[in-house]
Amino acid sequence: MAADQGILRDAMARVPAGVALVTAHDHTGVPHGFTASSFVSVSMEPPLALVCLARTANSFPVFDSCREFAVSVLREDHTELAMRFARKSADKFTGGEFIRTARGGTVLDGALAVVECTVHERYPAGDHIILLGEVQSVHVEEKGAPAVYVDRGFAALCSGTGACVAAAGRGAHAHAG
Repeated sequence: MAADQGILRDAMARVPAGVALVTAHDHTGVPHGFTASSFVSVSMEPPLALVCLARTANSFPVFDSCREFAVSVLREDHTELAMRFARKSADKFTGGEFIRTARGGTVLDGALAVVECTVHERYPAGDHIILLGEVQSVHVEEKGAPAVYVDRGFAALCSGTGACVAAAGRGAHAHAG
């Protein structure tokens, strides 16, 4: 018997996840993107990483056919940007926060890290697609606090002092399209 979807969503909401913007260009060169809480390293040799995207996302057709994609790992003060990319809005790239990389990707200027990939494989996974990328380029900024998504909202990591302060933006789903 399959698990109850509502209970499964509640259980998965309790798993803290980093937050990233994933971007790719369509065949005319226009950037598209979405907010992901499902970006993980898969292998170091060869260097592989994956991200998952809902088939209902507006950007799905672009990611279903792109050859490359870029991932910008967000800082804790990027929650509004994460929310913008989680919505089904037309132009998510307004505001001038984005730059082009030497490889041609569109990434967030000041992201904690940027990982650029070529598509290694695509796997259908129920109502999502798993995009497996071979890492081609990595850029890491100086340290900072990452955006963290848990229990359907943004949160802050706790320091060794035990002080934790929740970030703004609780209550929004962070991986739509």
